[in-house]
Amino acid sequence: TPNIWGYLWGKMGYGSLLFASALTPASIVDVLDSRRVRPQLTALAQEVMAVARAEQVVAMGFNGYDPEAFGPGGVQAAIDASYDAMVAFNRRSAKTHSGIWRDIAVRKRPTEVDHMIGGVVAEGARLGVPAPLNAELVRIVKEIERGTRTQGLHNLDELDAIRERRANPR
Repeated sequence: TPNIWGYLWGKMGYGSLLFASALTPASIVDVLDSRRVRPQLTALAQEVMAVARAEQVVAMGFNGYDPEAFGPGGVQAAIDASYDAMVAFNRRSAKTHSGIWRDIAVRKRPTEVDHMIGGVVAEGARLGVPAPLNAELVRIVKEIERGTRTQGLHNLDELDAIRERRANPR
């Protein structure tokens, strides 16, 4: 691609969704297709795309992930269409779970969360673009890696509670 930074930032947006799916024992399709968890997944991707915008990068889409849908002014219909496209893409894949999930659940080894999602959080901080949900995603993944937390939907519920508090401060 002539737009390597755009490809990498698009991959990071999609990657935040894959890291979130690895917080559960569910398949990629089951997580991405769940209306229950889409709000927190959407917030994760929106944070990543906000950092990409601050970097002045036009993120590229792939595998159904549409970075524009998760950007400023992204409308719910476009977000839903992107999820539907990601679900359709992943339904055709022989892989039901991500490599991230396999690192956690099967290989019992650390993921690349510090380098990938942690890098987004650090770059956001450098640019004055907060990414608090992605910071929490890093924390939760690391706790699962250490064995102090289990995989389950409760992890996505925790992200949702944080998202709700940020959206509706008292």
